[in-house]
Amino acid sequence: MDLNSAYKKCEALANSHYENFPVAKMVPRKIRKHVAAVYAFARTADDIADENHETVAADSPLRVEWLNDYVKELNLALENPEKLNPKWDWIFMACADTIKKFSIPVSLFTDLVSAFAQDVVKKRYADYEELFDYCRRSANPVGRLVLILHGFTDAERFEMSDAICTALQLANFWQDMSVDKSKNRIYIPQDQWGALTEEDFFAPMASEAVRSCLCRQVIITEELFKKGEKLPKTLPFPLSLEIRLTLAGGRAILNKIESQKFDTLKSRPAISKFDKIKLLLSALF
Repeated sequence: MDLNSAYKKCEALANSHYENFPVAKMVPRKIRKHVAAVYAFARTADDIADENHETVAADSPLRVEWLNDYVKELNLALENPEKLNPKWDWIFMACADTIKKFSIPVSLFTDLVSAFAQDVVKKRYADYEELFDYCRRSANPVGRLVLILHGFTDAERFEMSDAICTALQLANFWQDMSVDKSKNRIYIPQDQWGALTEEDFFAPMASEAVRSCLCRQVIITEELFKKGEKLPKTLPFPLSLEIRLTLAGGRAILNKIESQKFDTLKSRPAISKFDKIKLLLSALF
């Protein structure tokens, strides 16, 4: 497969999932294919970690092996692309080209995969140091990659981006507690539990103590959003709009959690189409 065809396949994948990855539509055309390559890499790694449960258990060590093989293919693409696995060669051809063109640290890609692999086997977090380390690898690379592709590599923007990405990851954790309990996952750090036990987080609905605990996590998450909220002002349009929407969307999740009185064990708070329209208007004005 030639490089142009590889990029086209990445763009087709990104476009087919545009609702989950709108930035692929909003970035300047000259870097759109590179953003799509990053998306294709991350999306495929996520699928390896979290699909085909009917044939392979969600926590099977096989998934970690597959992800390790996935990383080996990336390294191979950078060193000896002629020997790539045809199954994924289009992803790694495009990513290798993007990495070289923009001098991107390969660790941003490998960190993402290591986080996906960790999700397969790790179900509890002792403290925020552990959880933030996971977010550093699962979420922060995405923000940094987007900034690098737009030509921004300074530490100040990276720091604000990291705060937003970590906050967004945490907000998704708190939003998904009703889903994660079916996967035996509890992302609230154990040193935040107080007198709570695992059984409390697997209950049909949240007790007052669980609600109080989640309220504290929401406050921590909002503080992170505040640390990153000046980032859009340092960026050109339309990237600035995309970051404003990301910020607004993350905060909207926190507001939805609060409106449910911090009970996300009973049901998952969702952002409606009307909410999204309001978010767009707030980002524009």
